[in-house]
Amino acid sequence: MRPVSSGGLPLAASHGTGLWRRGIRTPAAGHTEAVAGLPRFVVQVHDATTLHFDFRLQAGGVLRSWAVPKGPSLDPAVRRLAVPVADHDLAAGEFEGVRAGQSRGSGAVIIWDEGTAEILRDEPGHVSFVLHGRKLSGGFALTRTGERRWVLVKTRDEAARPGTDIVAERPASVRSGRTWQELPGR
Repeated sequence: MRPVSSGGLPLAASHGTGLWRRGIRTPAAGHTEAVAGLPRFVVQVHDATTLHFDFRLQAGGVLRSWAVPKGPSLDPAVRRLAVPVADHDLAAGEFEGVRAGQSRGSGAVIIWDEGTAEILRDEPGHVSFVLHGRKLSGGFALTRTGERRWVLVKTRDEAARPGTDIVAERPASVRSGRTWQELPGR
């Protein structure tokens, strides 16, 4: 998981400043497979120093990344802290397993969800998008609330599930079916 340069922009400027492609088609309702030209998203559970979720949105050739301590929610009333971290190369979104012996990024990692994303609005300090994943679907927004502080929120739409906790309900990887605790070598 090697951080990637964001074109010389400061980290805060590289998150949500008009860098995503627009005008791309969407998948048919209920489909989560990749659509040519549609950026992807991945959410990884990472048992590092503290357990957290890495929320990543593709922007060109990199994954814009936020650490979300409690994970995403399908409840529009729930606001999740999202701390921007360095952009990662696209290969980082494919990793599931245990990284050992690294000063940063070590620990168990599972691919909790993945799919495609339609970027609806991308302005400094605010990005809204529609996710087409196996667990996460519908509209979401990331909004900056401080220099190193954003919030991730589910929008009120047909995919919203008020009063639920998708993280607790479906803790396993969408690829292997394992939880991070079940990974060999952990």
